[in-house]
Amino acid sequence: MLLTNLKPGEKGVVIQVAGGHGMRQKLALRGIKEGSWLRMISSLGGPVIVESNGSQIAMGRGMAQKIIVEAIR
Repeated sequence: MLLTNLKPGEKGVVIQVAGGHGMRQKLALRGIKEGSWLRMISSLGGPVIVESNGSQIAMGRGMAQKIIVEAIR
């Protein structure tokens, strides 16, 4: 599922980051790469905000839609 499909409070593990090398590198510098755990903070309008390793990370919706996660229930 796409990262943007997680509801606030839900957690997921990144299974794939689509996009070019530059985008994958930019996300990796923020701590988002395959195997990373994320918790959705907000995805309603404007930027998508997730928590990773205790830090909140904001990103554009287009970038967030390139992150494939497996929801953890």
